[in-house]
Amino acid sequence: MKRKSKLLIISIPLIIILAVGVIYEYGVMGIREEVSSINDLKLSKIKTLRKYTEAIAQKTNLEKQILVLKDTRKSEDAKIMAAQTPAIAAANLQDSVKGIIAGRGGTINSERVEKPEELGKFKVTNVVLDIVFPDLRALSDTLFAIETQTPYLVMKELDVRVRNYTDPKDLIVKLKIAALTGGQ
Repeated sequence: MKRKSKLLIISIPLIIILAVGVIYEYGVMGIREEVSSINDLKLSKIKTLRKYTEAIAQKTNLEKQILVLKDTRKSEDAKIMAAQTPAIAAANLQDSVKGIIAGRGGTINSERVEKPEELGKFKVTNVVLDIVFPDLRALSDTLFAIETQTPYLVMKELDVRVRNYTDPKDLIVKLKIAALTGGQ
């Protein structure tokens, strides 16, 4: 029995030490790892929350920028000819140019619409006109009106000739005018 009691005296503390080691390894260390992962998760959620609050704080600034950009776009859209199709754009261009020319004393002999050219997401509509002006002042006024027109009109070609060299009164003008239209 002494041998059994000696074995018990040695084995019981050894079992207790091993039990404490197992409890420490799987209990305490496991809890520490879970606490650490929970803290990491908490930190990542705090970072995400900060990003969201910063984004929400910038919302008013972004709304102001959007309003400014919309106003800028509206002012820029006024500078191009608005039309659903290239044919309507050409007709609008012809009407505006006819009004300018007729208002300054010019007579249109012929007009021709050229095929629209692609320019990125826009289209360039061209109109070629043969015009007779009574004098140089009417031509000058017409060219000024065309260049200062909104939506913008651009003269691509200008050919001016005198109808009768002996009596230089009437001017024959060949004019190619272009306008930028929004691509649909």
